[in-house]
Amino acid sequence: MSSFARLRGLILFAALPLLAGCNAVLLSPSGDVAVQQRNLIIISTGLMLIIIVPVIILTLLFAWRYRASNKDAAYDPDWNHSTMLELLIWAAPLLIIIALGALTWVSTHQLDPYRPLARLSEGREVPPNTKPLVVEVVALDWKWLFLYPEQGVAAVNEMAAPVDRPIQFKITSSSVMNSFFVPALAGQIYAMPGMQTTLHAVINHPGEYEGLSANYSGSGFSGMRFRFHGLDQKGFDDWVGQARKSQATLDRAAYLKLEQPSERNPVQLYATVAPGLFDAIVNRCVEPNRMCMRDAMAIDAQGGAGIPGAHNLTTLDPQTRERLGLTEMPPRKYVGAMCTASEGLVL
Repeated sequence: MSSFARLRGLILFAALPLLAGCNAVLLSPSGDVAVQQRNLIIISTGLMLIIIVPVIILTLLFAWRYRASNKDAAYDPDWNHSTMLELLIWAAPLLIIIALGALTWVSTHQLDPYRPLARLSEGREVPPNTKPLVVEVVALDWKWLFLYPEQGVAAVNEMAAPVDRPIQFKITSSSVMNSFFVPALAGQIYAMPGMQTTLHAVINHPGEYEGLSANYSGSGFSGMRFRFHGLDQKGFDDWVGQARKSQATLDRAAYLKLEQPSERNPVQLYATVAPGLFDAIVNRCVEPNRMCMRDAMAIDAQGGAGIPGAHNLTTLDPQTRERLGLTEMPPRKYVGAMCTASEGLVL
């Protein structure tokens, strides 16, 4: 076997680990946002290869041409500068960086997840007065909850959406930071407790796709997956109808039970959802008699709750303590007033 054949075999063998990063879904998505992101990956990779490939080839070529055994190679120990080489070395990478910078700036604005969609796919704009499908997403330990406020239904570890209809995801988490990701639909976006993030997307082809958590969140993380169904309008209406026939109700008590850590939960549909449940989840006040985060922030904005309410704000109610398995919390000490030494003696 020739040395070239052996070298080619070694190169092919060394390239095999690179196949571990291949994902047919990422390279062949079914949603317009994911398609644009796929194109961005390909263009960026191509631009970088314009530099990487020639550098690798020239490195191997120079090493071979100027090897010690090649007596025919020119030997010039006094060489120290080449204007043409300097221009090539600096100009080409600079042009690539400028191109990548412009591409990044444009795509960052076009693919902003908070920006409502302007098109359904290439060459097809969103029709005027089109109302997006609102889906409220809650990352639980270790499952996904999807609320449909317009339809009044909910589902665990399964969601559906009509083809070619914009979707507005409102995303939060019940406990730890997580990440919502449907590779065929759009890029991942974080889910954080006490906050709401937003993702706008659209599915262009009917089918069943996988969704997952892309951020480690505990022992049940690996099984935190769900099915995303892209359906025509009739199929979506049938899916909503199936949820309404489930007879299950997702009130606050049912949510608090669902919120408890569990792994690999089966699909569960809910016919009705308690009003304002998602807002209560975001503001961390699903439990009875618990102050909502927005109310506490409003009090803080006005200078705080004052001394009379300080102890109440720092002590959990008995139901919450029992649910969390906490012991009785001791009273908190706080500064009631500031006084001078002479005033303190009088007191």
